[in-house]
Amino acid sequence: MKVLFIDSCHASLQQELEISGFTCDHDYDSSKEEIAKKLSSYTGLVIRSRFKLDKEFLDKASGLKFIARVGAGMENIDVGYAESKGIRCLHAPEGNRDAVGEQAIGMLLALFNNLCKADKEVREGKWIREGNRGEELSGKTVSIIGYGNMGSAFAKKLQGFDVKVLAYDKYKKGFGDNQVKEATLDEVFAETDVLSLHLPLTQETLFMVNDAFINKFRKNIYIINTARGKNLKTDDLVKNMRSGKVLGACLDVLEHESNSFEGLQSTINNQQSTIPALDYLLSSPKVILSPHIGGWTHQSNEKMARTLAAKIKALPGLLTN
Repeated sequence: MKVLFIDSCHASLQQELEISGFTCDHDYDSSKEEIAKKLSSYTGLVIRSRFKLDKEFLDKASGLKFIARVGAGMENIDVGYAESKGIRCLHAPEGNRDAVGEQAIGMLLALFNNLCKADKEVREGKWIREGNRGEELSGKTVSIIGYGNMGSAFAKKLQGFDVKVLAYDKYKKGFGDNQVKEATLDEVFAETDVLSLHLPLTQETLFMVNDAFINKFRKNIYIINTARGKNLKTDDLVKNMRSGKVLGACLDVLEHESNSFEGLQSTINNQQSTIPALDYLLSSPKVILSPHIGGWTHQSNEKMARTLAAKIKALPGLLTN
């Protein structure tokens, strides 16, 4: 049984697969077309986000039994078509959920306490206290949209901050407990101070948070997005930041990322984009930005690899063939 790694990941995945009898090859440089030509000889494929696995690509995978995605989101894989061909699609949200939860907490505290701005000012010799007076998280209502691995990890991390936590998930019921109250969307719209997105990217969630959605909230709100950039419409976010409806935003992901999550479709390095809304985000002190690193810790790198190794080894019939 052969597995092709077309993206790098923690070495423990290969080590555990080899112990179980797999032969592991690597190809980080060939084109999608070149990889498709040799795919028929492989039992498994390991990928992060290098390119989309569409029907045309999957049709070349006559011997493929599984695709292992080193990460959580599966939007770059045509999962339905792959599984119709008998290819199991695996991912590892259990491996990076703690990292995402901690990132969301860190970004929110940095925003509330002006930490990025204050740090920069002190380094420049400026000692500005009143201009950096902070906002307390205590006493606020934090609402989570999407209560899977990431949303539940974030709720757990919020314990101890003296906040009320609401969670809405269209496809999950009966999950309320001592750390979160299961809520309707109407309750979320009525009570939220801080909104945190933990959604996959599907046709249903594409730009789900837009102008109409934002203006259903009774209060002015803060928004955290550590999910997918296209869950949130950037133009509408900026419109509502300008009006004061959105008081601030923590964005680990951006609408304008490429499909591989490796950059922006603008000359961001020069701070000269052709996207006015992005320019606003880059210059606003009410925005905390990071380059899609919410699940990107040293620990999550290994945990995702070991999670996938366990899932691959547990596939029915795979190791007995």
